[in-house]
Amino acid sequence: MSPSEHKKPSQVVKEKFHKSQHWGFCNNVRMLVSDEKPGIGGAPLPGQKIKPKYSIYPKGDGSDVPSWVAFDKQVLSFDAYLDRSQTKYRIRYYKIYFYLEDDTIQVNEPEVKNSGLLQGTFLRRHRITLPPPDDDQFYTVYHFNVGTEVVFYGWKFKIYDCDAFTRNFLRKIGVKVNPPVQRPEDPYVKIRREAVEHVEPLRPYKSLNTPKQFYQYHGKILRFFCLWDDSVSMFGDRRELILHYFLCDDTIEIKELLPPNSGRDAVNVFLRRSKLPKNCPPRVYQPGQVTDRAVPNSYGDFIKNQAGSYLFDRYKLGKIDQEFYKDSDLSLGVTINVWGRKVLLYDCDEFTKSYYKSKYGIENFTSVSCKRPSPPPKIERKFPPYNGFGSEEDSLRNCIDLRPTPHRRNFKKFMEKDSYGSKSNILRFFAKLVTDKSVDLDRRFVVSYYLSDDTISVFEPIQRNSGIAGRMFLKRSHVKKPGQEVFKSELSEYIKAEDLYIGVTVNVNGYLFHLLNADEYTLNYMEQNADKYPFSNLRLILQKLKQEEGKFRELKQVFKAADCKHTNMMDYNTFRDILMSLTVGNLTEQEFVTIACHYRAPEGTCPDTNLLIALAHEKLKKNMFEDFDTLIYSCVYKDRQKKNVLPTKDIKRLCKSFRLPLSDDLLESLLSRFEDSEKQIDYKSFFSALNWRKNPVPELQPASYLKERCEDVWLGMPSPIPAKYIDYWTFLKDVFGLEKTMPVSVSSL
Repeated sequence: MSPSEHKKPSQVVKEKFHKSQHWGFCNNVRMLVSDEKPGIGGAPLPGQKIKPKYSIYPKGDGSDVPSWVAFDKQVLSFDAYLDRSQTKYRIRYYKIYFYLEDDTIQVNEPEVKNSGLLQGTFLRRHRITLPPPDDDQFYTVYHFNVGTEVVFYGWKFKIYDCDAFTRNFLRKIGVKVNPPVQRPEDPYVKIRREAVEHVEPLRPYKSLNTPKQFYQYHGKILRFFCLWDDSVSMFGDRRELILHYFLCDDTIEIKELLPPNSGRDAVNVFLRRSKLPKNCPPRVYQPGQVTDRAVPNSYGDFIKNQAGSYLFDRYKLGKIDQEFYKDSDLSLGVTINVWGRKVLLYDCDEFTKSYYKSKYGIENFTSVSCKRPSPPPKIERKFPPYNGFGSEEDSLRNCIDLRPTPHRRNFKKFMEKDSYGSKSNILRFFAKLVTDKSVDLDRRFVVSYYLSDDTISVFEPIQRNSGIAGRMFLKRSHVKKPGQEVFKSELSEYIKAEDLYIGVTVNVNGYLFHLLNADEYTLNYMEQNADKYPFSNLRLILQKLKQEEGKFRELKQVFKAADCKHTNMMDYNTFRDILMSLTVGNLTEQEFVTIACHYRAPEGTCPDTNLLIALAHEKLKKNMFEDFDTLIYSCVYKDRQKKNVLPTKDIKRLCKSFRLPLSDDLLESLLSRFEDSEKQIDYKSFFSALNWRKNPVPELQPASYLKERCEDVWLGMPSPIPAKYIDYWTFLKDVFGLEKTMPVSVSSL
């Protein structure tokens, strides 16, 4: 038997629970301090975290998180009262707080006004032992429930209720929470409340400086929106006002809402803060007539006893009653008298509505309509018709002012649309002259529209061997629309930017110009402003083409026959002829140019395989690369199954290892041409095609420019067509859907 087993039970309990302690200071607080060192069987120091060996709280699966971490800042709150046997007459209510992180308990007594008791913290936060004979144990969460009693140091507390969090927590850990118990009422508080309600003090005078109203309503202001209509008087006007009613002292302040450029002083105070009388005083009051207290006599020695030197008139004889506006006098639709001015209250803010709803029970807060009366109809001013001298704008200015001033241009539009940087803000169109004279049929013009001031200029470039010298055909000016009366009172209408687009015929001072094409900036501008140019709206154009769904099969066959190399692309002129012939005039020139700009192939795209091979031969010749047989032998060695094909990635890796002098883009394009549906390449055909010794191809020829068929020659320069090649496969997919379009085919050698 061990030595500890020979000890008496009292000795074991004493050694276990009774440690030598003494009074000391910790954090400037006098408390009991254990003689043993913390952490070696001694009592824990204040703030020391204690990890219990066994926890009664639910844990997660496999979690070793300490309880002080899991239940940090979680407190159970119970409502309790002291047993009447412990108090002679009073019943005192308490709040018991149980801290889940360390099982500490704190008891507070809520403060009751005029109770006469010292209230606040009853027991500071610490762990509390159970009453004897279980004083070797501490209170846990399972000792608390509604309707039970707990004893703290001889004080018996009866728990009658708890909050929602406490109820839910106890239910989750398996405690059946009892229903709330009705608490007894404190007799003294009841008698005190009845006495205050029924006893009215009999005082001759009320205190003038009582701060009750100030403390209760300080910072609370009622706000009304008002109107003072002074338009009936000479030089009068309608004045928008805001009325502030201060609840702390029943004063009123009125401010004026000054509109911009009103011409009035910047001071917006209409009425200084003061009490507003209901009736304007007929005369000025004499001193002493308007006062809160009357002092008819004085007695005693004023110097020795100042407090008893005055005798007030409790009946307030001679006092003039003066009525001031109160909060009960203000409501929507009421007209108040502000020192002789009739001010209408037509609306208020949300705080004012809630105040009147809670205090006076008012529910209707419909704002009063105070619109300006409709002005008398304006007499239409008529101007004499244009007489033909000068411009129409100058003639109109002569009729408006005695001293005519020049016509003002739109300066804001000029600043926004004037040319700056790379933006010219000029729409340029290529046009031809529509005439019956054979001499003028070949004349070409450039029509420029300036967005800054809506002017138009027409220039005729120089054409070699034409006999016509280039010159300015029309100086920059406004161009009137045809068919308007010359001598009239209204200003004429001029040609706008929306009236100019490809394919339209414009009448410029009697000369007809057919617009053939436009530059890149003009096309981009019309696409960006598709709301003004419906012929440049791609969505509307595709919807129009979708109505031609019956011609889809015919359109598919025509495109397939024209694309003999199966590149899914074709040149601009062929695409235009096919599309314009099948739509039978449903598409305008502007709509077709919009389609061509959107579905044009990139400039670097090479639709011909022979052209790619010719480019590769040129680079291989320059670098004298001839190891094609070695490349084929390497491919045969990797082709263990003898299928004569290898994956594309293996061919690409092999070309890199042999340092094939081709760029990545060119190599990718060549591999895509020889690739089948399974991402494999016939390596013998591929490297045989690259062998410039055995399989030479014609040398590259300089690319010839394309001319637009609607006009064979344009100013002796290449036609500014929007694109050389059109991706018609993507066009068919967007118009008729993906399932109806032809699959992509790979061209073969």
